[in-house]
Amino acid sequence: MEADLTPGFEAHRRHLHQVAYRMLGSFIEAEDAVQETWIRFNGSDASSIDNLGGWLTTVLSRVCLGMLRSRQGRPVQPLEFAEREADGAPVEDEVVLADTLGQALQLVLDTLTPSERLAFVLHDVFAVPFDDIAAIVDRSPAAARQLASRARRQIQGSDASIASDRGRQREIVAAFLAASRVGEFEALVALLDPDAVLRADQAAVRAATANQGRGAPPLAPEVRGARAVAATLAGRAQGAQLALIDGAPGAVWAPGGRPRAIFAFRVVGDSISEIEVVIDPSAVAALPVELL
Repeated sequence: MEADLTPGFEAHRRHLHQVAYRMLGSFIEAEDAVQETWIRFNGSDASSIDNLGGWLTTVLSRVCLGMLRSRQGRPVQPLEFAEREADGAPVEDEVVLADTLGQALQLVLDTLTPSERLAFVLHDVFAVPFDDIAAIVDRSPAAARQLASRARRQIQGSDASIASDRGRQREIVAAFLAASRVGEFEALVALLDPDAVLRADQAAVRAATANQGRGAPPLAPEVRGARAVAATLAGRAQGAQLALIDGAPGAVWAPGGRPRAIFAFRVVGDSISEIEVVIDPSAVAALPVELL
């Protein structure tokens, strides 16, 4: 009789989701990566795994790296600096920046190469050794250290604007929720980027379909364009309240104080470029939420 692998995996699900989100910057893509990791784990010889948490993190990281590379739509570029550390060039002190990770920083992470992003997140945020990172990115430990170092320089150069950006993002999200509650369509459109996208996880799409007879909005996995997104959400935020989702301004539906649905916003400048609706219970439970 085959062993049930579910309890072991579920014990690490929250950590895996947090790693995947910081790598991908999308809650829905993070859940996809976690599910792919589960599929690979379920098809593995679990009896040969000595360190389950480390094994799962490595598999997840490879899944995320593939997703990042596919997102870029271009081949991986060779690293001109890959072995620079070996000939004595100094590397700045390793700075842990976990506390600064938030929406503004996610925008900076989007400018990094997939390997830089992975090396920085795994090492600076989750303290994964460079020897382990090197195996994931198929580079030497010295090159993995340089990947994180290069990413760190870019991120530290953006630190001055992150705090002020967070305050402005919260104002924009609050204004969007207020306009949505009363159905102010044009106000919603004005707050959205013209190319804004609304993404919903499968659980949210299924729930909307099942409840349309009770006033739930029609919901597709992806809706594009400011007017289409506004039409979907106008008059629909009565039960949502402002919250911090993994440190970034967003909204939750939390009856009795227990988050049941997450609305994650990405704000670029003064416009909302992306909204994610997440109601899958395991994904919601994995997200750090602070009600405001």
